[in-house]
Amino acid sequence: MPFIRLKKRAAGNSRWRSFIIGSLSGAVEPIGAIAVLLLASFLMPVLPYMLAFATGAMFYVVVEELIPEASEGQHSNLSTIGFAIGFVLMMVLDVVMG
Repeated sequence: MPFIRLKKRAAGNSRWRSFIIGSLSGAVEPIGAIAVLLLASFLMPVLPYMLAFATGAMFYVVVEELIPEASEGQHSNLSTIGFAIGFVLMMVLDVVMG
């Protein structure tokens, strides 16, 4: 969360406005958690798909944002796709070979 505030501050916002924007961006998490707790029995059939989507989103963030060398240059999308293909191949081999 401090990173968001610094980013908003660098965008030219005041210190107080940056704090409010950063706090509001974190306010969504408890609201979503309460919604999931209340709807847990209805969400059980789709829970594996939701978790798979979240995992895919986190892998994308890791490859695109946290590994800067992979996202530099004009072929950054190619490196992301290569990572995804390699990961899928690794998972298939893990399942097939036990």
